[in-house]
Amino acid sequence: MDVAHSGVLEVGIPVACRSCQARHGVVCGVLSSGQLKDLGRHSLRRKVDAGSEIIAQGSENSYYSNIMRGVVKLCKVMPDGRQQIVGLQFAPDFVGRPFVRESTLSAEAATDAEICVFPRNLLDRMISETPELQRSLHDQALKELDAAREWMLTLGRRTAEEKVASLLHLIATHAEPQTATSTAFDLPLSRAEIADFLGLTIETVSRQMTRLRKSGVIRIENFRHIIVPDMDELERMISA
Repeated sequence: MDVAHSGVLEVGIPVACRSCQARHGVVCGVLSSGQLKDLGRHSLRRKVDAGSEIIAQGSENSYYSNIMRGVVKLCKVMPDGRQQIVGLQFAPDFVGRPFVRESTLSAEAATDAEICVFPRNLLDRMISETPELQRSLHDQALKELDAAREWMLTLGRRTAEEKVASLLHLIATHAEPQTATSTAFDLPLSRAEIADFLGLTIETVSRQMTRLRKSGVIRIENFRHIIVPDMDELERMISA
């Protein structure tokens, strides 16, 4: 379902942007009020069901988007048809790759999600006109590169327990707002998807989740709802 933006103010920040998580994100955070109004006039709020594709690998997409709610998984399909999850994105992440016409990855909603979609040609024009936006996208690309290198360390050198703990920490610190000491979230991935993402077997993932539960690092409710009583303890497990 698509819902057009409405209620754009004549002066200042558009109404729809004021409560948007992406307002201070990589794109919208560096745009002027006039640019935000221009973007708002051409954007759509779109609800996406879990499992729905947002970007197809190999496609030429005419739109970019910001994640408003939910979790998006990035996947690479190999020539023999096997699929590998290579990353997760959360609100208010930017979905799309400027300067590259054809997508090298697919983006799929891991949970029910909501995205703000806007025309590629409009944002590309703003990129060419706004040095601050160019720098912001460049900085974001470097952060993603650093995160990818850190994840290579996780996959290559950490134990199975540390790998599962690293994924839980990633989700806990991005998917839901944290309290001062604890956090809770629903796992956006199945056990099979977690195994795929971490290069483990499903049995190993289940075994490590059980170990974390028995040691009190996490609590598990209804199989997918995770409670982390002490975030410091979870972080210590992956930074030792």
